[in-house]
Amino acid sequence: MKTYFRMTSGQTQEAGKEKMCSTESLNRRGSLDSSKEDDRATLILTFTLCNVKKTELSRAARVFEMFETEIHHFETRRIKKLKNSVDDLDIFVECEVHSADISRLITSLKRVTEDVKTGNEDKVPWFPRKIQDLDKCHHLITTYEPSFDHGHPGYTDLEYRKRRTYFADLAYNYRVGHTTQLSLSRREVYRKLRSLYPTHACTQYLDAFQQLEKHCGYQEDNIPQLQDVSRFLKETTGFQLRPAAGLLSARDFLASLAFRVFQCTQYIRHFSSPTHSPEPDCCHELLGHVPMLVNKEFAQFSQDIGLASLGSSEAEIEKLSALYWFTVEFGLCKQNGSIKAYGAGLLSSYGELMYALSNEPEYKPFDPEVTAVHPYQDQAFQPVYFIAENFEDAKAKLQNYAMKIKKPFSLCYDPFTNSIEVLDTPQKVKREVSRLKEDLKNLCLSLENLS
Repeated sequence: MKTYFRMTSGQTQEAGKEKMCSTESLNRRGSLDSSKEDDRATLILTFTLCNVKKTELSRAARVFEMFETEIHHFETRRIKKLKNSVDDLDIFVECEVHSADISRLITSLKRVTEDVKTGNEDKVPWFPRKIQDLDKCHHLITTYEPSFDHGHPGYTDLEYRKRRTYFADLAYNYRVGHTTQLSLSRREVYRKLRSLYPTHACTQYLDAFQQLEKHCGYQEDNIPQLQDVSRFLKETTGFQLRPAAGLLSARDFLASLAFRVFQCTQYIRHFSSPTHSPEPDCCHELLGHVPMLVNKEFAQFSQDIGLASLGSSEAEIEKLSALYWFTVEFGLCKQNGSIKAYGAGLLSSYGELMYALSNEPEYKPFDPEVTAVHPYQDQAFQPVYFIAENFEDAKAKLQNYAMKIKKPFSLCYDPFTNSIEVLDTPQKVKREVSRLKEDLKNLCLSLENLS
């Protein structure tokens, strides 16, 4: 779900998937720590690059190289303002440089970039407080953009690239309350996977899939409209779909789950590669993720991961990403003495679904402490899968893990206002306890009436 661009001693390399942060977060971050040994200091900078497709990025990189800068963190965020073009980016950089070179580095950077700033780093990263704030959490640049990725199946297909751009623009300009359309064919993918589900998918998935076929037009020759599926999800578990232009940062994606919003791509894999897609497409989303989000226990599990991410450090976001990867994407569980799949990455991939339930991979019991630090990759089948005893057990273990994440406050989600209440004062905690007592009182009265 994420990508780092790390430049060390003048070398630029890409590892994983693209990683970015919100413009608001960029503008509030930046600090200088001169406590490093060997007369080196940690410097946190934000600046703006214009016309990145041309030469500005390489110019900025040469500045860091010139001063032998070691870059620990490099994040990009596309700017969306009237005066800016689509090639303008906000940049956040955390780096280490010789203390004596700090002033010259900043001066040189100002010559090739705009709006260079340093400041105090937030103790708690910015996170959305209400569902409308998710409009700020989807500005992205995807690693697997077919217009730039030579290895993408659709790179030479101009019509496919044009259609992808159209869908990306729809998602990029989407705001809470908008609707969108989706209509492409996926017959081969649907037919192959549908034949495996009865023997390989968990019962929760099978039950939900039948509901989607009945109420949302799930068929092998049809892709249902996102708004129709979203409406059905909203009525069953409170989740809703939001169109995404491509891969989001882990922080932005997980934050959406906290509000029971699933960021959903609209494009479909290229016809030349029907059984594989280099990035999540609508087959992955609608066949893999949506059926599980129809299940109330799994919907709560997904939201719990999202809530745990709000205000968490980068290190904790990395761990939560691994937890998400080995559960929501590639999770297995025990049912009636057999192992079944509930992960979307498995249930939308014919090849890996068969592989995961064969004798080839290694199985480990789901333990959040272990799973959170286990390495993962998206270029081949997973060598290791984690098996949950059941959803209730997995949810309880995740909630216990989340309680250990250190934050200066607690959070409470209000489903009536789709907002996050930050419990950072005794008064707020007491108010929440009072509300819970009232709910408990009503439940006790209901129980008495039934008996």
